[in-house]
Amino acid sequence: MTFKNFKVETDADGIALVTWDIPGKSMNVLDTQTIEELGAIVDQTTADAAVKGVVITSGKEAFSAGADLSMLEGMNKLFADTAKAKGREAATQMLFDESRKLSQTFRKLETCGKPWVAAINGLALGGAFELTLACHYRVASDNPKTRLGLPEVKVGLFPGGGGTQRLPRMMPAQDALPLLLKGDQIKLDKAKAANIVGAVVPAADLIKTAKDWIKAGGKAVAPWDVKGFKLPGGAVYSAAGMNVFPPANAIYRSQTYDNYPAARAIMSCVYEGLLVNIDNGLRIESRYFAHILQSKEAAAMIRSLFLSMQELNKGARRPPNVPPTKVKKLAIIGAGFMGASVGYVSARAGIDVVLIDRDQASADKGRAHAQSVIDDLIKKGRAKDADRDALMSRITATADYAAISDCDLVIEAVFEDRKVKAETYAKAQPYLRKDAIFASNTSTLPINSLAEEFKDQSRFIGIHFFSPVEKMMLVETILGKNTGDVAIATALDYARQIGKTPILVNDSRGFFANRCVLRFTAEGLEMLAEGVPPAMIENTAKMAGMPVGPLSLSDEVALDLVLKIMKATEADLGPNAIDQTQKKLMVEMVEKQGRFGRKNGKGFYDYPPKGQGSKALWPGLDALRPKKLDPDTLDVEELKQRFLVVQAVEAARTVEDHVITDPREADVGSILGFGFAPFTGGTLSYIDFMGTKNFVDLCHKLEAKYGSRFTPPKLLVEMAAKGETFYGRFVPKKAAA
Repeated sequence: MTFKNFKVETDADGIALVTWDIPGKSMNVLDTQTIEELGAIVDQTTADAAVKGVVITSGKEAFSAGADLSMLEGMNKLFADTAKAKGREAATQMLFDESRKLSQTFRKLETCGKPWVAAINGLALGGAFELTLACHYRVASDNPKTRLGLPEVKVGLFPGGGGTQRLPRMMPAQDALPLLLKGDQIKLDKAKAANIVGAVVPAADLIKTAKDWIKAGGKAVAPWDVKGFKLPGGAVYSAAGMNVFPPANAIYRSQTYDNYPAARAIMSCVYEGLLVNIDNGLRIESRYFAHILQSKEAAAMIRSLFLSMQELNKGARRPPNVPPTKVKKLAIIGAGFMGASVGYVSARAGIDVVLIDRDQASADKGRAHAQSVIDDLIKKGRAKDADRDALMSRITATADYAAISDCDLVIEAVFEDRKVKAETYAKAQPYLRKDAIFASNTSTLPINSLAEEFKDQSRFIGIHFFSPVEKMMLVETILGKNTGDVAIATALDYARQIGKTPILVNDSRGFFANRCVLRFTAEGLEMLAEGVPPAMIENTAKMAGMPVGPLSLSDEVALDLVLKIMKATEADLGPNAIDQTQKKLMVEMVEKQGRFGRKNGKGFYDYPPKGQGSKALWPGLDALRPKKLDPDTLDVEELKQRFLVVQAVEAARTVEDHVITDPREADVGSILGFGFAPFTGGTLSYIDFMGTKNFVDLCHKLEAKYGSRFTPPKLLVEMAAKGETFYGRFVPKKAAA
C-alpha cells in the first residue's frame, strides 16, 4: 500500500522505517490525511507478520511542529452546520468523535503489540510530540535546534492527543504541569534527564540506534499498561500528590485569573486522568478537548495567534507587484538604546549594520550595547563565542553619514523631536543611494508630516519597533500618503527577515498600537484621579488579562517620554487634545519629583538596585491622589471592563479613520505590540466575540458614567444596528503562497 505523506520501507531484519515527508511543504503537519494514513500504517504493520517493529522519523529538517490548526477551525464550522441541521446534541457527539481520532490513532499505535520507536530529527511540538510519547521509545539526533513541547495552551487549546495523560505518567505531575500550562519547549538535555528521550545520538546514528533498540528486545508495552504501574509523583490522593495539586491550583489562579479555559481544562485533565487508568484518562482528555474546542477563547486565539499571524508572516499585506527584496546592508541613524537594539537584531539575522551617531563615542556606545546583549546570552549558555564574533563583525560604528551610501535601507532612530529629525534628514539625503529606502522609527509623530522634509516621498516609510526590540515580536509599518509599493514591500520583507511579525497601517498620530495602549495607561491615570487605590488599579488590569498594570507600563515607557508626547500633541493640536489633569500629574512626577520611570529607578514604582529586591509602588504616590475611595465599594468587574473597552473602542476608531484596514492587523498587533488580553483574540475580536450590539451597549453605559472616551464611533454603531462583525464586514484577503 502506498501513502502520500509517508514512505514505508521494511529491512531484512523486519523493521519498518516510516518516513513522514509531506510533499510540497517545508514542515510536516498533522492534518486529516496524515492522521488517516498513520492509522492505516499502524494497521498494516500490525497485520504483517514479517514486521517485527517500526521506526518513525521525518524526511524534513524538523520532525513536525504539530497539528494543522485550520483543521480544528474546520471542525468548528462543521459543528455549527451539524447543530443547525441535526441539533446540538448530534453536533456535540460529532465533534467529540472527530476531535479524538488523533488520540485513538496514537492509542492504537501504543497497544498494537509491536514496538514503535520515534527517531526525532529536530523540532517536535504539539501533536507531533504526543506521537513520540505514544511510541515505546524515543531517540533524538544531537541537534542544538531540537526542541520538544506542548505549546497548544498558547493558542487557547491544550494537548488532545494524550499529552495530558502520558506526560504526567512519565514524570511527576509537579514537573509535567508547568510544561503543559506554560507551553514551554524542552531542550534535549532536559528531556534526556527526565527520561522523556532515551538516547541522544549523532544524526548519522539516529535510525541505526532506533532499530538497535528494537533488535535488542525493546518491549511493545507502555509503562502504564504494565500491571502494578505506579505514578512517578505518587497517587493524586497520596501525601506527595496532595502537595502538588492545591498549590498548583493557586499558581494557576494567580497567573491566569481564570481567563483561559484551556489552562483550567489541563488542570482538570491531569487531576482526573491520574485517578483512573490510561484509557479512561484519554477519554476524559477527549471530552475536555471537544468542550474547549467550542469555546470563544479557543476560536479567537486560533484565529489571531495562529492563522492570522501565519498569514501576515507569509506576506498577506505585501504588494504583489514587487519582486522579493532582501536587505544586505542597513544603516541606523541614532545609536541610542532603540537604534542599537534594532542594529543587534538585524546583525543577528545576518545583515551588515552601520550605526551612526553624532560622534564616534556615541556610536561606539551603541555597538557596545549589541556586544553586551550577546555576552549575556553566552553567560546563559544560549550562544557561543563564535556567535558573538560573527555578529560583532557585522556591526560598524561611525559618526560619518557618508557610510549610508551603499545601504539598501536606512532607519532613523533619533530623538522624538521634529527639529532633530529634520536636521537628520538634511544630513542623510545627499549620501542616500537613489534606490534606497528611508524609514523613521518614530513612535507617535505622523509620517506624512515627517515626509515633508524628504525629497522622494515614495521611498519614505515608518518602521516602528517596540521596546525591548530583542523580545518584542511586532513591527508596525506606517504608510505615508505618498509611500510607494517598493518601500512597503522592502519594509515588510525586512521585518520578516529579522524574524518579526509586521502589520501595515495608515498614518495617524500614534498610528495604531500607541493610540490604543496610551488609552490603557491614561485609564490608569483616570482611576488614580478618581481615588482608586494604586494597587487595585494595577491588579485589576492584570485580572483583565493585561501583562502589567498601567502604572507599571508607564514606568517602562518612561514618564518623561509620556510627558514629551503630551506636550507635542498639545503643541500640534491645542490644549483640548490632552487631559490637563494627567499632564499636571506628569509635570509633578517628572519635573518636580524627578521621577522618570524604570530608567532612573523612580516612577510610579521604586526600583531597588538589581538583585536587591522587587519593585514596589512609590509611597509618595498617595499624597498626589486628590481623592481616596474605599476599595470595598468599587466594582472590580467594571474596572476590568474599562481597561479592555477603552482600548477596543479606540481600535474601532482606527478602523473608522482607515488607519487599520485589515482586522487581522489590529488583533495580532494588539496582542504582540502591547499585550492586549490574548484570550480575547485581540481588540477587534474582543468586540466581535462579545457581539457588536452588546459592546456598543457597554460603551454607552461606561460613557454615561465616565465620559466621551467610551463613546462608540459611528461605524461601530452602524455595525451594531446591522448585526455585523469586523471579520464579516472587512473580510481579510488570503495570504500569499
